Amino acid sequence: SAHTEQPDKLQLWWLPNPDPQAPTLLYLHGTFRNLFQNYRKIEALRDAGFAIVAVEYRGWGESSFVLPSEATINADAAVGWSELVRRQPDPRKRVIFGHSMGGGVAVELASRKHVGSDYGALILESTFTSLPDIAKSVGFFGWVVSWFATQHFDSVYKIGRIDAPILMMHGTADKTVPFALGQALYAAAPSGTRWVPFEGGSHSGLDREQPDLYRNTVRTVIERMK
Repeated sequence: SAHTEQPDKLQLWWLPNPDPQAPTLLYLHGTFRNLFQNYRKIEALRDAGFAIVAVEYRGWGESSFVLPSEATINADAAVGWSELVRRQPDPRKRVIFGHSMGGGVAVELASRKHVGSDYGALILESTFTSLPDIAKSVGFFGWVVSWFATQHFDSVYKIGRIDAPILMMHGTADKTVPFALGQALYAAAPSGTRWVPFEGGSHSGLDREQPDLYRNTVRTVIERMK
């Protein structure tokens, strides 16, 4: 009998904000944690004033198991984008957010969209110039680079094409993506990009370690959208 392949399953979360007028954020997570492990950060962003659409890439969480690649992850982000558009009809109230590797996914997505007609702002947290740059600077990250093989997530070459307001946050004590790589990406970003260092901040814990600074910083994006 003919073998019928099951269609891929992609897990998406929709977490509305109590305020029906709230802007909506597309949450793109990093390499090491699935959506459940990102729940605290997602809730911090919701508390700051966003409704959230979150994508679980294939290869993580309850989505289909595949060996992920830059191509599959970007394809999954595109599905998340479609859900963002469906949930938030006002383009000016759409925000793209990426943490760590998700920042590379977010930059790729944002570089193909336009402010006003597609979305309103981009937020990057603890992200990098490219995966090979991390391989050179952080030894234990090598397994990720070998796993992705030819994947690069070359944000440093794409970020200059982004025409929307950008907020970048990075902890000075980040042991996964060195602070200097965040600074290098900021240096390549368009003028007007906002850079907020978190003194002593870690890779994934900025929202927990300095909750007031995190909330207030993120809320500046919302204020600019009004």
